[in-house]
Amino acid sequence: MSSEQYEKLHELYKELYTKLQKIQERLQSCYGEEKKKLLREFSEKQKEANEMLSEMEYELKSAPPTFRHQAAGQLRAYKRDLVKLQMEANYNALEVSTKERETYSVENEHSTRLESQRALLLQGTESLNRATDSIARSHRIAAETDAIGTDIIEELGEQREKLERTKGRLVGTSENLSKSRKILRSMSRKIVTNKLLLSIIIILELAILGGLIYYKFFSKR
Repeated sequence: MSSEQYEKLHELYKELYTKLQKIQERLQSCYGEEKKKLLREFSEKQKEANEMLSEMEYELKSAPPTFRHQAAGQLRAYKRDLVKLQMEANYNALEVSTKERETYSVENEHSTRLESQRALLLQGTESLNRATDSIARSHRIAAETDAIGTDIIEELGEQREKLERTKGRLVGTSENLSKSRKILRSMSRKIVTNKLLLSIIIILELAILGGLIYYKFFSKR
C-alpha cells in the first residue's frame, strides 16, 4: 500500500512539473525582461520541485517494499527529467546572457561610433566656426582697407586739387613776373633814354652858358 502523503506530493509535483514545462516553452519565444522574469520564476519553482522530490523520497522510506521499488524508479525518472529541464533553462539563461553581451557589444560599438561621429562633427563645427570667424575677419579687414583706400583716394584728390590750384597760382605768378620783367625792362629803357636826353640837355645848357660867357667877356676885346 502506498503512502498517502507520497501520493499527495506526487500530484503536487506533477502539477509543478507541468508549470515548469510551460515556463520552458515560453522561454523559447520571449526575450528581454520578460525572459529574465520567467527564468527567475523557473528557478524558484525548480527549487520547489527539488524539495518536493526530497520529501517524496523521504515518504517513500515508510512505504511497502513493492510500492517503494516501483516508486523509486519513478523518482529517478522525475529527477532526470527535472535535471534535463533545468539544463534547458540554463541554456536559455546562457543564451540570454550571450545575447545581452552581444547587444551590449553592439550598443557599445554603436555608442562608440556615435561618439566618434559626434567628436568629428564637433571638430568639423569648430573648424567651420574658425573658418567663419576667419572669413568675417577677412571681410572686416577688407572693409577697413577699402575705407582706408577710399580716404586715401579722397585725400589724394584734395591734394591734387590743391596742387592744381597751386599750379594755377604759380602760372599766374609766372605770367605776372613776365609782365613785371617787361615793365621793368621798359622802365629801364625809359630811364636810360631820359638820362641820355638829360645829359644832352645839360651839355647843351653848358654849351650855351659857355657861349654866353665867351660872348660877354671875350668878344669886346
